[in-house]
Amino acid sequence: MSIENKIKDQIKDNKILIYMKGSPYEPKCGFSAKTVQALIDCGAEFSYVDILENQDIRQTLPSISDWPTFPQVFVSGELIGGCDIVTEMHEAGDLQSIIKEAAS
Repeated sequence: MSIENKIKDQIKDNKILIYMKGSPYEPKCGFSAKTVQALIDCGAEFSYVDILENQDIRQTLPSISDWPTFPQVFVSGELIGGCDIVTEMHEAGDLQSIIKEAAS
């Protein structure tokens, strides 16, 4: 399986997925930590991929998502965005609605 297909399958197979540096329990950058905290605050059950442990994904994902930085959050197969967008959505109350919809 190509790395592109692997990424597409991960996005399709997980309702909420974050590509991040480190893990939710041990984030390796502040942006990843802040984004994970927003998801947790919304009660999201999510999957993650540590891009530091998966260099092929780290190099390939930006060309698939058309988003250059990490973390990247996908909900129901759609890119929501990175730390700034997720944080803004969380503060506005929009993130919780999207997560609730994805969970149902």
